[in-house]
Parts: sequence; C-alpha cells; structure tokens
Amino acid sequence: MSLVRTGPGRDLRVDFARGCALWWIFADHIPGDVMARYSLHTVALNDAAEVFVLLAGFGAAKAYGAAMDRAGWAYGAADALKRAWVLYIAHIFLFVVYAAQVAGSVSKAELPFYLDESRLDLLAHAPYRALLNALTLRYQPSLLNILPLYVALLVMFALALPLLRRPGGLLGLSAGLYLAARRWDLNLPGWRGTGWYFDPLTWQFLFAIGAVLAYAPPDLRRWRRGLDWAAGLMLGFGLVLKFVIWPHPALVAWLPISTAHALLWMDKTTLDPPRILSMLAMVWVTVRLVPMHAAWLTSRPARLLVLAGQHSLPVFGWGIFLGFFARLGLEMTDRWPMQLAVNLAGAGLMLAVAAIAAWHAEAGRARRAPAQGATQGTKRSAA
Repeated sequence: MSLVRTGPGRDLRVDFARGCALWWIFADHIPGDVMARYSLHTVALNDAAEVFVLLAGFGAAKAYGAAMDRAGWAYGAADALKRAWVLYIAHIFLFVVYAAQVAGSVSKAELPFYLDESRLDLLAHAPYRALLNALTLRYQPSLLNILPLYVALLVMFALALPLLRRPGGLLGLSAGLYLAARRWDLNLPGWRGTGWYFDPLTWQFLFAIGAVLAYAPPDLRRWRRGLDWAAGLMLGFGLVLKFVIWPHPALVAWLPISTAHALLWMDKTTLDPPRILSMLAMVWVTVRLVPMHAAWLTSRPARLLVLAGQHSLPVFGWGIFLGFFARLGLEMTDRWPMQLAVNLAGAGLMLAVAAIAAWHAEAGRARRAPAQGATQGTKRSAA
C-alpha cells in the first residue's frame, strides 16, 4: 500500500514544494545548522514562509472551494473554520510544549538567554497575562508565529469564500487591503503594543493569489514569453541583491536614501513587494520547467518530500519540537558528526510522523468505504 496519495486531480508539485518548505523551516530555525546554508532564503528574496502561505491558499481553495460548490458557501466556510480551529488547538499545544522545553533548559542547563531569545521572558515575568494573551494569539513567542497567521488567514478566507467565483474581484479587494495595510501600518494587535510578526492584513494577499491559482487559474499562454523574461529578471535581480549588493552596501550609497533602503531591506512582517514578486517568479519557473506529471515526482527520494507535504501539520509540529533538541545538540558541538546526527534524525523522525499520519488516514478511508457502500445498498433496497 502506497502511503502517498495520488490521483488524476492531485498536483504532486504542490506536495513536493510544501515538503521542501517544511524542511527549510526546520533547518532555518536551528542556529548553526549547516543545512540552512542550502535553504531557499540563501538564493531568493523570499523564503519558506512565502512558499507555505501561497500553497496554503492553493490548498484552501481546492478543499473549501470544492465544498462550497457541492453544498454552498455556509458549508464551505464551516469547513474552513473547522480547519482553523484544528490549527488553533495545534498552536496552543505547541506553545505549551515549547515553553516547557525552554523552561527545562533554563532551569537544568542554565541557559537563561533562551528566555529572551524566544520571547518567553514575558511568560516568566507575567505568567497569567501571558497565558491569556497566548490564548487570544496576541502573544506569539519566536518560532510560533506561522500557525496563528494560518488561523487568521483561514478565518478571513471563510468570509471571502464566495469571491472565489469572481477571482478578479477577490484579487482586487485583497490587493487593496494589502496596500492599505502597508500605507497606514495596519496590523492585528499584539501584546505590549506590538503587532503580529506576520501581518495577516498583508500576507492575505499572497494567500489569495494561491487560492485564485487553484480555483480559477488564468490562461497565460499568450504571455508566456514575456513572463519567462520577467521571471528570469526577477530571480536574477534577487541573486544580484543577495550576492553583490547586500554584502557590499556601499555600492548603492550614491542612490537616494529611500531607494537604497528599499534595496537593502526587505521587510518580512509587511511582506514587501519584491518578496511577493520573487515567490511568483519561482512559481512561474516551476510551472514552466516541471510538468504536472513529471516522472521524477514519483521517484523514491521525491516521494519522501511529497509524503511530508501531504501531512504538513503534524510534520511542522514535530519539526518545532525536534528542532529545539537539535539546537541543544549543536550548541554542545557543531562539528560534522553532530551536524549529520541532527539532520538525519530530524529528517527520519519527521518522515516517520508523516508515514504514521498517512497510514492512519488511509486506514480511516478504508473503514469508511464499506460503511458507505452498505448505506448506499440499503437506500437502493428501500427504493
């Protein structure tokens, strides 16, 4: 029995990219991990967060757009809100586990700087208020801010679900909110006067783009050559910034201050436009170079990442949990034996979690199939 879900309408490129994003997130969150040198952010203006959010919008439109088409907006919106609730519960559980990991390290290993670095010092100084604000998502320790963003985006998407049938209107409203949030510095409120690390009012634009690409993909065949050039230039521009301008900022000292600042600083919280353009350029290049049914996507190495991508929530959660222990190991020694052990153990355990999740889902589908067949047979007999 294959644990990887396949089918005529399933795009394994999406699952593969999501699996890559999960690995990049794992490596990027571990200080000193050599694998972070090969992460997406080292060669592009965007990083795994943009991949994760765009594909989240893509998956949401596939699932809840189809539910809306079958049973109406209320049903599709209820499904989206149900998923948001699952993600909220997962975030709270991760918050408790992560806080326990940091607290244990502070008390037993005498690593007090972990509190400041993880922003869990607020939990130590005002525990009751911190817990209340954690429950309302106003308090988000470091590394625990992607799931709250996803929850907020799904709630917003549930309200906007009918606009999927008018993709131009959805993108127009989404772009307007994005521009307004950037212009007037709008953000959801955080604890102690700060906003969310990932501003949902700007990141919703990338989510909406992913949703439209899934539900009503535009026909861009007549623009292929121009888009090839635009994507190539955007990715090349990112490489120049990464490897020429940013290591040598004096090269842009002659430019106006505002222009130099825009070239030297790409804000992640408000999702600066070059980050979006870089992500879209990568999507276009992927679509052009990798066919939907490319044979290598079903090869054994690729299927491992596809499997992880198809069960992203448990894999992401375990990645956060395992990443903390990986960090402890690399702080003991960052030489190659520990690097190898940390990354092999992390990859192996995350894949094991994905395999268990896939097995459980498949077993559930197998149990439901006879029951559904029996119900249909009873209905036919009654008729």
